[in-house]
Amino acid sequence: MKRRSRENRTFQRDETEQTLREWFSGAKRVVLAGIGNPLRKDDFIGVKIVQDLENRVSQNVFLIECETVPESFIEPIVEFEPTHILLIDASLLGLKSGSVKFVEANQMPTQAPVLTHALPLQLFCEYLTKTTHAKIALLAIQPKDTDFGEGLSPEIDRTAKYLTNLLLKVLP
Repeated sequence: MKRRSRENRTFQRDETEQTLREWFSGAKRVVLAGIGNPLRKDDFIGVKIVQDLENRVSQNVFLIECETVPESFIEPIVEFEPTHILLIDASLLGLKSGSVKFVEANQMPTQAPVLTHALPLQLFCEYLTKTTHAKIALLAIQPKDTDFGEGLSPEIDRTAKYLTNLLLKVLP
């Protein structure tokens, strides 16, 4: 049973890598926006990934630690003139903890199951699409524990490390 589980996880990770490679194809200027609350344990994963990428990406990648207010960063995002914007956030997906789902902006549900920010990500993405004409997507991660506290659960920490390394491989 463990072997099958590992194979399924590998397939999912290979699929995530292929999806990101295809999506970043032709990218010239990329915004990576980490979203999450540092005081809600696993909800912090988006910001954690961005922090871990600091000083490890090219000048064509703009890293933003949005925490719970991505809308506060609209102006710097627009000024950067990105071709691609990837939001990274914990989302209640109804999947196994640490599971990753790639969602393009035009496929986001009207009420996305995102945890801690006031402005729905769909509205944020619609505005950025109109003002930047960039490709926009969400890398959503199923959290295990979003209670008050600090630090990621072990499953989510492994996912954060995996995604950090994957982004280092696929970013322009």
